[in-house]
Amino acid sequence: MGHSNAAGSGSTPLRHHRWVQLAIGIVCMGLVANLQYAWTLFVVPMDNAHHWGQAAIQTAFSVFIVTETWLVPLEGWLVDKFGPRPVVIGGSICAALGWIIDAHASSLAELYAAAVIAGIGAGCVYGTCVGTALKWFPDKRGLAAGLTAAGFGAGAAITVIPIANMIQRSGYQHTFMFFGIFQGVCILLLATLLIRPKPPATARAATRIAASRIDYTPGEMIRSPLFWVLYLMFVFVAAGGIIATAQLGPIAREYGFAKMPVNLLGITLPLLTMTLSIDNLCNGFTRPLCGFLSDRIGRENTMFMIFLGEGVALLGLMQFGHNPYAFMFFAAAVFLCWGEIFSIFPATCADTFGSRYAAANAGTLYTAKGTASMLVPIASVLSAYGGWSTVFISAAVISIAAAVSAKFILAPMRKRWIENSGAPAGAALAEFAELAEVRLQPSSGRSPE
Repeated sequence: MGHSNAAGSGSTPLRHHRWVQLAIGIVCMGLVANLQYAWTLFVVPMDNAHHWGQAAIQTAFSVFIVTETWLVPLEGWLVDKFGPRPVVIGGSICAALGWIIDAHASSLAELYAAAVIAGIGAGCVYGTCVGTALKWFPDKRGLAAGLTAAGFGAGAAITVIPIANMIQRSGYQHTFMFFGIFQGVCILLLATLLIRPKPPATARAATRIAASRIDYTPGEMIRSPLFWVLYLMFVFVAAGGIIATAQLGPIAREYGFAKMPVNLLGITLPLLTMTLSIDNLCNGFTRPLCGFLSDRIGRENTMFMIFLGEGVALLGLMQFGHNPYAFMFFAAAVFLCWGEIFSIFPATCADTFGSRYAAANAGTLYTAKGTASMLVPIASVLSAYGGWSTVFISAAVISIAAAVSAKFILAPMRKRWIENSGAPAGAALAEFAELAEVRLQPSSGRSPE
């Protein structure tokens, strides 16, 4: 392991190269993705077997999402302290155990317990892989985080058909058991290949994006007003996208063309199925694309363009969505301008608050996804009182507000923060607290590593 800094050396083991480590992380993300994206396939078979009611079964999914999202800061702290390997090994065991319990669950209490365990597993893998990607690639943080986040969707795309076929052929219990053990064992084996990130000096020197020279702890980070500006922007964009995308099915059914046959590239599918398939491709594709773009032209510039694009796409969906082909086009545009938040925000966080605690810091920011998901029921209230137009206008307004905030609030705040990153951490925090009219106790200084 002593040779791992010599990135180009012939004596360096292959697995010590940062691109190999990134690939391992992407595959782990793909293997754990079914815990979220394949769940919907099990709901009806479970209800048919136990008659618990679909709403009660779906509560397990909500428990899973909250656990996965809100425990990532703790899991990120463990990664920063102990390295990626033990955390992903623990995640692999929890991921397998969650689905094994699901296979044998005879009560809703057991189902909810399994959701907590599976959520811990998914969070361990997700938080570790994104956090270590940010550390390995200080010169390409946007691209690395984007490729890793894209892996979370790609895995489900590959395995969703085999899972559906196995449920049909052998029952949902057998499918939970088989894929739970298969995914857990594969992640466990890959976890043994992970090492602590040690980016080559050439990568650090090649960084194009201005970055902090101080590594701030999560505690120091959350005491800075700058973090809360980032957090609110994440919530705004995530909520706008989640609210709109969660309503695509009901809207297509209300407009009367959900089951209309559509032919694209020789493939004929119901319009809603075709739309969701294209949307998922756009959702995965945009993560590395916008991450790469942000490495080139800057984080805030990319945010401004993409968040503004989401607002325009939402307004287009409102104005032209009654046409089935315009509905497909603008729905795809919404996903193209929304999915990138899972690459651009972690990269921005690491640039701003340093690499050493990147896993815990990015995990803390990631809880904004959970906060945003709590706002989704608002869409149902808005549609009941003002129709779908009110939903789209509200989502568009907060997306455009986030775009303007990126350019005219976040950019100058981050520029000043990074310029002051050579000063003691406490001085920088105190200065930004004063700017926000918040009285803070300065923390002890930390010199750059």
